[in-house]
Amino acid sequence: MKGNLFYKIFVTYIIIILLAMATVVFQVTGQIKTKLMDKIESDLTVYAEMINLTYSKEEIESKLANLANLADARITLIDAAGNVFFDSEAPALEMDNHLNRTEVQEARVKGKGSAIRYSHTLGIDTLYVALPMVENTDIRGYVRLARPLYEIRKTVGAFNMLIFQSFALVGVISFIIAFIFSARLVSPIQEMEQFTRKLKDGDISGMLLINSSDEMGRLARNINYIVTELQEKVNFANEEKGKLEAAFSSMTDGVLVLDNQGRIEALNNSFKAIFGIRRRDIIGRTPLEAFRNIELENAIDKYKETGLPVAEEIILGGARNMILDVSVSSILGLPKGEEKTMMVFHDVTRLKKLEKMRVDFVANVTHEIKTPLKAILGFIETLQEGAISEEDTARKFLQTIRKHSERLNRLVDDLLAISNIELGETPLFFESVALGGVVESVLAMINPRAQEKRIVLTKDIPEDLPPVNADRDKLNQILLNVLDNAVKFTPESEKISVTARLHEDNNHVMVNIADTGIGIPKDEIPRLGERFYRVDKTRSRELGGTGLGLSIVKHLMKAHNGAMDIDSRLGVGTIVSLSFPIFKSVEES
Repeated sequence: MKGNLFYKIFVTYIIIILLAMATVVFQVTGQIKTKLMDKIESDLTVYAEMINLTYSKEEIESKLANLANLADARITLIDAAGNVFFDSEAPALEMDNHLNRTEVQEARVKGKGSAIRYSHTLGIDTLYVALPMVENTDIRGYVRLARPLYEIRKTVGAFNMLIFQSFALVGVISFIIAFIFSARLVSPIQEMEQFTRKLKDGDISGMLLINSSDEMGRLARNINYIVTELQEKVNFANEEKGKLEAAFSSMTDGVLVLDNQGRIEALNNSFKAIFGIRRRDIIGRTPLEAFRNIELENAIDKYKETGLPVAEEIILGGARNMILDVSVSSILGLPKGEEKTMMVFHDVTRLKKLEKMRVDFVANVTHEIKTPLKAILGFIETLQEGAISEEDTARKFLQTIRKHSERLNRLVDDLLAISNIELGETPLFFESVALGGVVESVLAMINPRAQEKRIVLTKDIPEDLPPVNADRDKLNQILLNVLDNAVKFTPESEKISVTARLHEDNNHVMVNIADTGIGIPKDEIPRLGERFYRVDKTRSRELGGTGLGLSIVKHLMKAHNGAMDIDSRLGVGTIVSLSFPIFKSVEES
């Protein structure tokens, strides 16, 4: 469907054509009427002069009918008083006084008069021409000729018909030409409109194909040039935007963008992950409204006051007690009045925790190593000072030195074991392992120590229990460490049991090692498995523990895709639950 512009141009052309035709008809018809009128008036004037000069009053009256036919006009004779005394078409006595007629008055004054009046009798305009009849400078009457304007009406009618026929043909041709010209004029404009509409909708593909050397062609080429430049800039902007969005999304740090009103405008995925917050919950709010943190608000205020980047460490309380490095800076390159602020949140909670663990680890290692070393050095110095000559004393000192040396050796071995497990340098050879045999061998190793304390060891391992997927040696080490702890902290004449069952998910085997020992305080249980952590530090050292046994178990269970869970009550005992995945053959998996 053509657009409004086409109809506007087309209708304008049609109106111009119609106005031109109307103007031509009006002008030509007027000219024809004027020319014919002048000719008729001239003819009537000539006949009136001939009658006035050639014939006397009496002759005119006698030859009036012939003269009227010759002049093709109605002849009326009027005396000086305006009375009609002869008329070629009507009885004179029945006619009214003509002295005040326009043509008579004009003839009296100017020597010739003419007028056009509508004849109700004939139903047409009639031209009247009057001349005075003068005798010795005195007007003795008037001769008037009148002719109906049939000739003008007929001539104008014929001309109008010819004009109508000509204009009908010209109108059709003009209509077609106007249509074609309007279409050709509007077509490139419509193409430009459609093309620019696509640009507005974001589609900047394609080019305008208008082959013309006029303004339309130049305009199309200018638009193509602008579009080409726009495409390059859009591509560059999209590329840069993609890079920024990729960087923004892949950043491990949380990022907030504040608008010029200090309200949150955008955030990245890492921010949502760090804070566990949904986008709609904070968009449009101020940081103070979103986090209720004075330290954060103070950092923002400091940035606003100085206009310089600000870096602060803040503690964000709540369900997740986090330590964050926050930097506040402006986004460069924005126009005045549209300034934006970027806030980068780096979660250092884990780093701080690791730092504390590192400090504690160094302190613990230093303490664990320093204590036996002091004892060793002290006994060596005593021996060097002469005690070596006393055989019994020297033997006791050497046994003590050996005991502390073995403790140091166990400590180093356990540290190396944990380090290798964490670094993935401990090779694990997974296979199908039947728990019954492993438990039996571990109990055989631990039984002598249990008998020394008269502790009863029992086991309940179903024969139909499916095998587990484990490294046999490491499985031995896991069970041995847990049982060793159980024996250490179980009083004499108590019980230790080892039971196993299939987990309700049918994918794991649960091994429970339960003792009736001293138990562990509830608030201490979450820390079991940390390096060097002991519930009863003094007693643990006396029993020869390094404080790394459960830590090794925890890491080995993780390497086995298993889990360790501890349940304990003071004075009742402790249950250590170990979950191992069952072995599945290649066909089953």
